[in-house]
Amino acid sequence: MTLLDKVFQLVVAVALFALIMALVLFVSDRLRGRRAESWQGFTFVLPAVLLLLVGLIYPALRTLYQSFLNRNSTGFVGLDNYIRVFTQPELLLVLRNTALWVIITPVLATAIGLVYAVLIDRSRVESFAKALIFLPMAISFVGASVIWKFLYDYKQVRLVDGEPTGQIGLVNQFIQWLGGEPQNLLVNEPWNTFLLIIVMIWIQAGFAMTVLSAAIKAIPDDIVEAARLDGVGGLRMFFAITLPSIRPAVVVVLTTIAIGVLKVFDIVRTMTGGQFGTSVVANEFYTQSFRSSDFGLGSALAILLFVLVMPIVIYNVRQMRKVDAR
Repeated sequence: MTLLDKVFQLVVAVALFALIMALVLFVSDRLRGRRAESWQGFTFVLPAVLLLLVGLIYPALRTLYQSFLNRNSTGFVGLDNYIRVFTQPELLLVLRNTALWVIITPVLATAIGLVYAVLIDRSRVESFAKALIFLPMAISFVGASVIWKFLYDYKQVRLVDGEPTGQIGLVNQFIQWLGGEPQNLLVNEPWNTFLLIIVMIWIQAGFAMTVLSAAIKAIPDDIVEAARLDGVGGLRMFFAITLPSIRPAVVVVLTTIAIGVLKVFDIVRTMTGGQFGTSVVANEFYTQSFRSSDFGLGSALAILLFVLVMPIVIYNVRQMRKVDAR
């Protein structure tokens, strides 16, 4: 496909979108009668529903159907692909890695963000301190992965004039300065998985801090003052007043980060390519579907990811509604 063909397709897509919107506005403007408002609402919602059906519902149903087929989608194999996911050692490792990501990342990112928000609350450098920890949120996952890949970088030590050569990676350089032997950190199992998790924590801690800092500032001043008059302070203030007051926000942050972690792909793909025992469900879905051309197993992994994400999404929506209700 040439560049001209791509430009033509883009123009056609934009023109089609403009035509649909013009048609919707034209029809809604001509509606009259008692049910005009209802029909106008239906007219505006219909394009979105159609896009949802074409872009989400149909692909989801097709993926579900394909998960019961063999690698070439030519024969029905039942639950064999799902059985492979929970029995093959390499796929069990993928599930273990995903579990580690989901357990460690939300807890540590939320804890760091919460402690940071409490420490800088109403301080003179609050704005500057918030900007520092929030900066990683402005970087894409791929960009952050490249930065940390340089930090973890390793090259074999050689002697030049009797002195060992330096390391490009900052982490290994510190190890060398402390008298240790530099390591190829992203190859060593299982520690390489934890090193990848650090990247996600670094990115998400800023999000946690922002949300939780806003929740802390929303605590009524009379509650805080009453606690101080009763002699409450320090850690007791945090555990008795601050934490219970912001509990809904903490739950929302935990679940939101957990959803993002379940879908993590960019960090693993950029830093290790899923090799050396670091693959997770999202990366394995990509590998099986587009590298190994095993569409049956890839679809089963996609459905598994969907099943894992949905309960957290539903719980998160309920918690956000509770927060809004307050």
